Amino acid sequence: MARLVVVSNRVSAPKSVTRAGGLEVAVMAALKRNPGIWFGWSGRLSTGVLATRTTEGDPVSFVLTDLPREAYNEFYYGFANRVLWPILHYRLDLAEFSRQDLSGYTQINEHFADELDELLKPDDVVWVHDYHFLLLAKALRERGHRNRIGFFLHTPFPPVEIITGLPHHERVISALCHYDLCGFQTETDAANFARYIESELRYPGDRRNGYDTGDRIVRVSHFPVGVETESFNKMARRAIKSSFVGGVLSSLSGRAMIIGVDRLDYSKGIQNRLDAFERFLATYPEWRDNVTYLQITPKSRSEIPEYMQMENSVTSTVGRVNGQYGEASWTPIRYVNRAHTRTALAGLYRAARAALVTPLRDGMNLVAKEYVAAQDAEDPGVLILSRFAGAAMECKPALLVNPYDTEAVASAIHRALTMPLDERRARHNALYDIISKNDIDTWPGRFLSVLTGAPTLDAAGAASVSPPRPMMLSSRRASSQ
Repeated sequence: MARLVVVSNRVSAPKSVTRAGGLEVAVMAALKRNPGIWFGWSGRLSTGVLATRTTEGDPVSFVLTDLPREAYNEFYYGFANRVLWPILHYRLDLAEFSRQDLSGYTQINEHFADELDELLKPDDVVWVHDYHFLLLAKALRERGHRNRIGFFLHTPFPPVEIITGLPHHERVISALCHYDLCGFQTETDAANFARYIESELRYPGDRRNGYDTGDRIVRVSHFPVGVETESFNKMARRAIKSSFVGGVLSSLSGRAMIIGVDRLDYSKGIQNRLDAFERFLATYPEWRDNVTYLQITPKSRSEIPEYMQMENSVTSTVGRVNGQYGEASWTPIRYVNRAHTRTALAGLYRAARAALVTPLRDGMNLVAKEYVAAQDAEDPGVLILSRFAGAAMECKPALLVNPYDTEAVASAIHRALTMPLDERRARHNALYDIISKNDIDTWPGRFLSVLTGAPTLDAAGAASVSPPRPMMLSSRRASSQ
């Protein structure tokens, strides 16, 4: 009997001051089938004693640890988000490296390893999430743990020519080879990491059989994250009847609605998207006063200068477009910086004639899949999707666009709004079938089956057999500190 121990920076524990965002859906899908522990940051920073405490849930035990304030700032705002985040999104030009930030990043990884050292049993299965913990498996191995430890990266993983631009990449990226399995969103991401192993670390092996580090065989594969397709569709059917969504639709006065939902981040391509919508209004004047673009963009990482500059640029563009094309009775762009519940978003997705999901680079982008899941199959909207989103690897029937090509995105908006019903149905049916087959409920099983059972992988490093029956995992015994 083994426990599943999930590790991430943010944890969506009851009454937690932090939320895990899109990660929450994926992690809870794993723990729903394999009850165990979700370990992560409590949301509290301290300059004194660091407390670790347990909150018992059903079927999950949440183990939350405080973090040292100074090291956390270096870890999170420094190395994680001013070095790793831009480089993983192919933006070497935005990376700002300092040894002090790397020291803080290392210290937090060591702190997590210290706390897990007290928690882990020899047969626990550990699943670590995202770029915050590239060093964690190495730290656990140094403490003597020989557990099966898997890692999943929710962001893209760039080619060798970019990732080697990371200072001390030979220390940071090579640490991933202390995991037994490294999982990625797309085949491209997995292939990029495999190429790094082969060209920089020169471990013998291949994608099919894994790479021999001398201490273990490291396996590399891709596991695209999905959404809870059927239940999200049911949620959308209910939500569109809510007073909130009804109020939004009433305020449109019969106009078509285009929707975009993104964190305020340079990887999301929001500025490019606004420029494309402005070009759309200029090129297709018949749509003026007939369509409203709703962009929901909660702010994030506002302490980082690049994000403050981006916010100023975006709000300036929104004001210019609304000033140039708007009328007393119509505002072309509604720009909202407040987060909304998943239920509210589900209803808005269902009501929208088109969705603009045009990141410049994204690991997956679940908004694209949620939009498809939310649609009315009899009268569906159209997904306009960046070819540089991980979701584009699966969602070929969407209108795939180059987000850097303003004219092409403007043309895609027009095509989406004028697309015949038969074509909209055909595209939606194909997309819905794709995301149903890769539902979030099947995603954890695929990863964990490779981590624990190592089924045969094909030449591209993908699991070629059906996952074995679910692991038998037991809950952590209750404890409090």
